[in-house]
Amino acid sequence: MQLFSCPACDQVVFFENVVCEKCGHALGYDAASNAMVALEADNGLWKSTGKYSDGKTRRYCDNYQHGVCNWLVEADKDDAYCDACAHNITVPDASDPENVRLWSDMEIAKRRLFYALLRLNLPLTTRDEHEEGLGFDFLAEDPNATGNVMTGHDRGLITIALAEADDAERVKRRESMGEPYRTLLGHFRHEVGHWYWDRIVRDGNPGALEACRALFGDDTEDYGEALKRHYENGPKANWQDEYVSSYAGAHAWEDFAETWAHYLHIVDTLETGHSWGVSVDPRVSDKGLLTTKIDFDPYASETTIDQITEAWLPLSASLNSFNRAMGHQDLYPFVLSPAVIEKLGFMHDLVRGRAGQGMSQSNDGFGQAPASGQFQAA
Repeated sequence: MQLFSCPACDQVVFFENVVCEKCGHALGYDAASNAMVALEADNGLWKSTGKYSDGKTRRYCDNYQHGVCNWLVEADKDDAYCDACAHNITVPDASDPENVRLWSDMEIAKRRLFYALLRLNLPLTTRDEHEEGLGFDFLAEDPNATGNVMTGHDRGLITIALAEADDAERVKRRESMGEPYRTLLGHFRHEVGHWYWDRIVRDGNPGALEACRALFGDDTEDYGEALKRHYENGPKANWQDEYVSSYAGAHAWEDFAETWAHYLHIVDTLETGHSWGVSVDPRVSDKGLLTTKIDFDPYASETTIDQITEAWLPLSASLNSFNRAMGHQDLYPFVLSPAVIEKLGFMHDLVRGRAGQGMSQSNDGFGQAPASGQFQAA
């Protein structure tokens, strides 16, 4: 995530800010320009102000009224919701303050996901535009029902349990499932990876599907049986040599989604390091092993996967050390084997339209009839 500044006073502001703490101007995020906009009230709307003002009049996304969104919509558009909230299908009951608190955390994670998707210029289709467009159900537990809400993906509809926004409950689930890492943002990145497999691998460039299968395995394997085997027998032996996580070894779809999520983790964290001018130069005798200067934009089209992975090793090692110094678990408790780095390289090419080049590709990502639906779990 990049750093932003207030256009009215140049104060550093952050992605979730709705007001500048220095000059007091209202703030909102404009996805089209990838900028925080300083605002002044203007007859029920908001007009941009400050030295970089474009003079446009905007309004906040309708979910601003609930305190869960700070994205903007241009005043001359009919859209009630911003580019991120337009994909919401089911949201919590806003009359319950606890629901709103949890929903707010969900939206923070979701907007950070959409920030990356927009930066990468990936296709985004709502369910109003296509029956298998991208949509989100944020579901609270039903006290009268048995079992928990399952987080997962089904033909574009992503369900995320509202309970995942509760820190204590998420830690409880992480420990019960033996996961070293479980975050709201991680859920969003993983589940949307399933949708993009459908859109830009399965229904996109046929060459990408062939290249994907060569790395991630046979996606036609029975998904339910593969998950059953994974949960009954545990992860594959020596899974660290091939997969970014133990769960990635359950099925080719999960390997893809886990690797997709980690690619977004890495790229967005590197952009944060780039924005903060981070360099890593350990004060040890053997310099060079964990040295980097993040002087490149990881989202830029000219950035290579070698730049990304070579910078990530020292950055993640240093961030893990900071967390340990504060008594927290490692920020990134994973080891990237050569096989995983090769898969990350596939993701790097895929999001830039280079995977399986030479074959025609559908413009909207809906190039063929969808396969019969199978629920793809978290």
